[in-house]
Amino acid sequence: MTDGVLEMTGPVDALLVLSFGGPEGQEDVIPFLENVTRGRGIPAERLEEVATHYRQLGGRSPINDLNREIITHVEEELARSGRDLPVYFGNRNWTPMIEETVRQMTADGIRTAAVFATSAWGGYSGCAQYQEDIARAREQVPGAPSMVRLRQFYDHPLFIERFAADLRTAVDSAAPGARVIFTAHSVPEAADAVAGPPTLGGRLYSRQVAEASRLVARAAGVAEHDLVWQSRSGPPSVPWLEPDVVDHVRELAGSSGVRDVVIVPIGFISDHVEVIWDLDTELVDEVRELGVTVTRTATPGPSPEFARMVLQLLDEVESGVQGDRLGDVPALGCNRDGARCAVGCCSR
Repeated sequence: MTDGVLEMTGPVDALLVLSFGGPEGQEDVIPFLENVTRGRGIPAERLEEVATHYRQLGGRSPINDLNREIITHVEEELARSGRDLPVYFGNRNWTPMIEETVRQMTADGIRTAAVFATSAWGGYSGCAQYQEDIARAREQVPGAPSMVRLRQFYDHPLFIERFAADLRTAVDSAAPGARVIFTAHSVPEAADAVAGPPTLGGRLYSRQVAEASRLVARAAGVAEHDLVWQSRSGPPSVPWLEPDVVDHVRELAGSSGVRDVVIVPIGFISDHVEVIWDLDTELVDEVRELGVTVTRTATPGPSPEFARMVLQLLDEVESGVQGDRLGDVPALGCNRDGARCAVGCCSR
């Protein structure tokens, strides 16, 4: 394996799209959040606070439907290429759970599957935890197929180009001189510090996010941009990546008189709750009183480019030939059967 890419595996029998999961109704919200936070000591009152976000959206997260849309586009691209490859869907935290999906794949006679995890990033929750999901599911299902994870795609040309095109559209529709701000999900500082092989100096997640932001801004012709974080959880005593997006926009409005911002949700592939609540709802509401107008770019998941990217990543593991990359930070994550891709690749 070189830079996270496996030796040639040959053709696979199926593709599994593996994601985070989300509740499908009001009664699912608290059980789903309990799955997400199991073992982390998150107090019940914090779960209730987050639950209100889902409940105001009808108790149904859009993430499953958005992933099904991605799968439909991937199936269309497969059909256009003349390839008959079944595509399965599994989640970490809610139905369809990965264990159920792997059980179905085994019953269907699948022997080798590629796994596309819907995270572009390194770090524990963005990468290593998906490896754990794969290993756990295989342990629980006798005769489970061998599973080859596709690599992190934070700097894939199609990922960058789609974000850049949408950023250009947003900048054109915003007021002249609007401040461009990239945002991604925050993580604890301690977790980010140990993300990535020690020989590479850690901080794989935040370095990848910063590099993707730089690449998108350059491709869109944006000379200056900011990088902020959002959606933190856990006790206030634990340092997380900062600045927070709301705090940052408030600071810009107060200290620099900024009244128009373009928000690029670089950390997210689709408009799920962290986008439509934390950005489209909470951020917009918090800064409206300051006279700040927020323009948000689209996310790339629904686009044809995203589906083509998935097929190009699949071709990499089948051929053993790494495709084009634009960034200088490693893109790891690719390995068999849930094993880590490198020593200390994405520690907790």
